[in-house]
Amino acid sequence: MRSINDSEITALRNQGCFSSDWTGIKVSDGFSTAHIHNVRFQGDIKLGKVSGLFNCSIKNCEIGNDVLIDNVHQIQNYRINDHVIIENVGTISVNGPTSFGNGFEIDVLNEGGGRELLIFDRLSAQLAYILVCYRHDPDLIAALNRMIKDYASDKTAETGDIGSGTQIMNAGSIYNVNIGENATLRGVSLLQDGTIRSNSHAPVFVGEDVIAKHFMILSGSTVDGGALIDKSFIGQAVQAGKQFSAENSVFFANTEAFHGEAVSVFAGPYTVTHHKSTLLIAGMYSFFNAGSGMNQSNHMYKLGPVHQGIVERGSKTGSFAYMLWPCRIGAYTAIMGKNVGNFDTSDFPFSYINVDHEKSILTPGMNLFTVGTRRDSEKWPDRDKRTDPEKLDLIHFDLFSPYIIEKVAVASRTLKELYEKTAQKQESVFYKGIRIKRLMLKSTRKYYEMALSIFIGNQIIDKLEELDEINSIKTIREKLSPGNNDMPDRWLDLAGMIAPDNAIQRLIGDIKSGGIKTLDDVASGLEIIHASYKRYTWDWTTKILLEIYDIDVGKIETGQLIELVTRWETDAVKLDRMILSDAGKEYDSISKIGFGIDGNEEIVDQDFEAVRGILEENKFIAGLKKEMEQIGKKAAKLKSLLNKI
Repeated sequence: MRSINDSEITALRNQGCFSSDWTGIKVSDGFSTAHIHNVRFQGDIKLGKVSGLFNCSIKNCEIGNDVLIDNVHQIQNYRINDHVIIENVGTISVNGPTSFGNGFEIDVLNEGGGRELLIFDRLSAQLAYILVCYRHDPDLIAALNRMIKDYASDKTAETGDIGSGTQIMNAGSIYNVNIGENATLRGVSLLQDGTIRSNSHAPVFVGEDVIAKHFMILSGSTVDGGALIDKSFIGQAVQAGKQFSAENSVFFANTEAFHGEAVSVFAGPYTVTHHKSTLLIAGMYSFFNAGSGMNQSNHMYKLGPVHQGIVERGSKTGSFAYMLWPCRIGAYTAIMGKNVGNFDTSDFPFSYINVDHEKSILTPGMNLFTVGTRRDSEKWPDRDKRTDPEKLDLIHFDLFSPYIIEKVAVASRTLKELYEKTAQKQESVFYKGIRIKRLMLKSTRKYYEMALSIFIGNQIIDKLEELDEINSIKTIREKLSPGNNDMPDRWLDLAGMIAPDNAIQRLIGDIKSGGIKTLDDVASGLEIIHASYKRYTWDWTTKILLEIYDIDVGKIETGQLIELVTRWETDAVKLDRMILSDAGKEYDSISKIGFGIDGNEEIVDQDFEAVRGILEENKFIAGLKKEMEQIGKKAAKLKSLLNKI
């Protein structure tokens, strides 16, 4: 760049521009004064081939090519990259050294503290899970926090960035905020101490009346509609708005947060809250749907708001459901009613929790065959809105993952033990703070056995289908043998990522020993575990086959394989039929109430069909029927091949 020359200074003065020291201004080749009017320059300024600078005050800024800045009260200490538009803005300023929100500490999950999380602009759900939940390991937390503080130190600067292609219009004040490429900020009220990690693949939108302080907003996210974001992290492809307020909370991939309120919340991937009267407080969720008016209490008026709740993946609450923390809710559970006790149902996935005479009742396994559970599990992969090539959160979508099946096995065993110990005259049994009706102990166990059978069958069939030919039992045994001696012993759900505990512990050991020194190395370690999911799953399946079915894959016989495939076919089709039956309720006479408002029964049917369609043409139901056909064909083909060995 070169110094601005005298003729250019004269032209600028004639166009209403001012500087106390014109020598501080450098310009690039191709610079023109033609579209610069009424501008006050202060400090060190670098100007490219700008599209226009009008009615603004600019201090210590580097401005790229094709930039338009119009009617800005003050902009100082920023690098403004090419093709940026800034119009009708109060102040955009970096005030001294700042980390742009990186390394800021927030109180997640427990309002009373103790689970502090340092947020930064590359935080994943998995790393956050470890930092928040593994406080029992102070050496691990200290090592990770050192890495984050080092990262925040590297990000600390006295000059901010506004990425190329970004537009900032009709905004109030922006202080100490780094803004990535192709972001749109329109009508924001106040942004302070944060980072907007937008890029061309996944632009960020921040809209009308948004106030955000001490924040991160990652790629592909939208924060709009008067949202109030304080000391919070917004992950990738998150939507927040419609007056939603968040404090000391984290929201990971594809979360949707509207209308309600979140305080000290760990919202894992696909957490959804859409209603005005819904409060999420001091809880951990993922793949979660919050009903209207849903509420929790974390204050027993003793030592303050120090309680917390864990709601495992895939759960949902009914309207005005209430939970008294502390509680832990098993995966894929539907929670209804006002629950005023403290309980742990994590051993029982796919359950119902409701209230009878002010007592919480657990009905195990009943949510397995509801249409909602299946539909939810299928829609999540299709609703991944992340367009950034780099996806920070590692997510597994399997309905029957090893983590869930491990719980299923525990549930089946526990129900059997409780049934054998419970007297016939006893109406219910009390287990970990909640009641289970005695009649349910035996009848619901079969649902867990069905899930286990389907999982085992799926795994066996996937391995067999990898073979080019099924021509000998020796070939099959070799294919089914576990890959190595690193057998998973227990499974974890790290905010969406299913992983063996021993693999995570090895990673933790490497972090504590100093073998892993950077956040990039931590992320790479997690990604390696994530990529090995299929191998880990099969190795663990061989262990389950031996423990539960007494089948050693190294000695497995053709008859045993045929039996496993037959059992899989029977249970998979049976489950689909149960789901179809549940789906059919959406087309029964009760569902038609309110249709054909001024007509007879024929008009009711016609109106219902015009609005809702017919059962046979429903896309989900048609898909289930097709799946049942494919199950039968696949089982028949495999059994035929196995019978020929």
